[in-house]
Amino acid sequence: MASLPHPDPAPMRVLIVDDHPMVREGMRSMLEPAGVQIAGEAGTGEDALRMAAALEPDVVLLDLELPDLDGLAVLRRLKAFERPIAVLVVTMHDDPALVRRAVEGGAAGYVLKGVGRGELLSALEAVRHGGSVFDPSLLRATLSEPKTGEALTSAEQEMLRLVAQGLTNREIGKRLHWSVGTVKKYLQRTLDKLGASDRTQAAVEAVKRGLLS
Repeated sequence: MASLPHPDPAPMRVLIVDDHPMVREGMRSMLEPAGVQIAGEAGTGEDALRMAAALEPDVVLLDLELPDLDGLAVLRRLKAFERPIAVLVVTMHDDPALVRRAVEGGAAGYVLKGVGRGELLSALEAVRHGGSVFDPSLLRATLSEPKTGEALTSAEQEMLRLVAQGLTNREIGKRLHWSVGTVKKYLQRTLDKLGASDRTQAAVEAVKRGLLS
């Protein structure tokens, strides 16, 4: 699970999307004592989209099984908003096809229901700051063999491993004793080598290459 970035002074605002009231209440009881602000709760996909547009939360906690809309369709529509919103999928489904489609749809993370309070808070902080949080064992079962391409240097592999753990550029720089500018340069070069467009795809590729084992 990703390391916990330095929290922002402003409380994190989260929209909980799940069709079961007891699940929403359980998440609220886990998050509010830690200072997370619950911006709203939605039990349907249409309500989720309407509330996300009106409330502009930092993170949407999204279940994929909703009564009116396909959760993956909701995910894609959320990612099309003009104001970026991080989406953390929280579901009971460990179907590899769903994980793959969630990644392709722009999910910043995918965790299973039953995740512990500390892990959920850590995941929220990571995706809020642009990180990615995916269970390595779940992704290993999901992803196909890696594409062959230009080999990564040992430094690039280490940086990619830290990206996959959800560390920010600043945290990676501290860990590797690099400047933030150096991290950005190496990250872009690594993305180019992998054919990845963003940190989430890079994190997926890190798992495919076995860098989290």
